[in-house]
Amino acid sequence: MEVMKTASVPDLRAFMSVALRKQGVVGAIAPSSPALARALTAVVPTTGTPVVVELGPGTGSISEAIRRRLAPGSRHLAVEIEPHLAEHLRRTKPWMETIRGDAADLGALLTRAGVERVDALVSTLPWSLFPGERQERIIGEIGRALAPAGAFTTVTYLHAVPLAGARALRRRLRSAFDEVLTTGPVWRNLPPGMTYVCRRPVARV
Repeated sequence: MEVMKTASVPDLRAFMSVALRKQGVVGAIAPSSPALARALTAVVPTTGTPVVVELGPGTGSISEAIRRRLAPGSRHLAVEIEPHLAEHLRRTKPWMETIRGDAADLGALLTRAGVERVDALVSTLPWSLFPGERQERIIGEIGRALAPAGAFTTVTYLHAVPLAGARALRRRLRSAFDEVLTTGPVWRNLPPGMTYVCRRPVARV
C-alpha cells in the first residue's frame, strides 16, 4: 500500500510515539504518503541552489521528497517543535538542517541560520488544531520569509475541511496571499488530503 511505503519502521515508531502522547502536536494519523509528498513538493525548484524550508517535518516523509528534487548546493532546513522528532530527524536525515523550534518564530530561526529569503516553503503543520492568533502569526512569518518569486504549500485533510480551524485557515491564506490555489484531493493518503499553493504575499502596513 503506497500510503505506508514511505515510512520505515524507525520512522513509524517515532511517529506513533509522539502521536499517541501529544495529540495536539500531530494532526495526521500516519506519515504522509508518496502521493501527498509529490503534491506538496511540486513547488520546490529542481534547478539552481534554492533555499527550501519545511515546517512540521515529523519523521521526514516529505523531507525525502524535497531532497529528491534539490540540486547539489541547495539548502534544506526543517523546523520541528517536538524534541523527540527533532532528534529523530537529526539522526536519520543528517543531510538536512534540522532546527528545533516553533514555526511562529520562523523569522528569528532563519536569521540565526543565516537565511534571508526562502524560495519554497512546505508545511504539514496541523492548522486545524491551532487557535486563530497562532495561525495568523505563522502565516505572517511565512509571508515575510518568502522571496518575491517564492511559493508556499501546505496540506489540509478532508475530514478537517468543515471544521472552524480549517475554514479560518482558508480565509487567512486568501487574505495573506495574492494567489491561493487548491489542488487535490489526494486520495492515496491516510487520511486523504488537499494542498494549498500560495504565492505573492500581500504586503501589510
